[in-house]
Amino acid sequence: MIKKLAFIHTSPVLAPTFAQLAAELLPGVSTFHMVDESLIKNTIEAGSLTKATARRVFHLIESAQNAGADFALVTCSSIGKAVELSRPLIDIPVLRVDEPMAMAAVSSGNRIGVAATLRTTLEPTLQLLQDTAARSEKRIDTVPCLCEGAFEALLAGKSEQHDQMVSEALQHLAKKVDIVVLAQASMARVVAGTPVNGTPILSSPRLAIESVREQVGA
Repeated sequence: MIKKLAFIHTSPVLAPTFAQLAAELLPGVSTFHMVDESLIKNTIEAGSLTKATARRVFHLIESAQNAGADFALVTCSSIGKAVELSRPLIDIPVLRVDEPMAMAAVSSGNRIGVAATLRTTLEPTLQLLQDTAARSEKRIDTVPCLCEGAFEALLAGKSEQHDQMVSEALQHLAKKVDIVVLAQASMARVVAGTPVNGTPILSSPRLAIESVREQVGA
């Protein structure tokens, strides 16, 4: 059983969501949050995860370990590959937030819609789904949907505009697929108010915390 869980974010807006989920699903586990917005900003500027940014992600995970964390959860999908690269060098379990969601999606549908507000998150999520399917020896089709401008609206404090843009995109995407996954944890807030005629929509935050609970028996 873990005693201390570290959350590693690239945006401070996610901290309350994960703090609430941890309080609900991981009672008795101490948590702390580490935020470095430059990781996602540099990734956006470069158009993809760079070696320099991946090294910085590793050092942040290492710092969490040195701070006493028994488990680390990285909540940004754009830097997910850096999590995988860091694992052999870290002594504690490290989870990328979208892995449990990808496994759930692949086991539930053959035609999977992927909604994102950043291209730097869309591409890694599509690849993660294909990699997950390959490990399960299953063939899937993915349908990408990029909500351009929504992420910028959220950063500018225009949360209602962000939610409306994402909601409209989800309604359109849901008509074409078996299941929809949200590539970013920041999109999870929109699901409850979006009518999609029965098409399942998966978001990563709760699934990730449930996975932590299962892995460590908390």
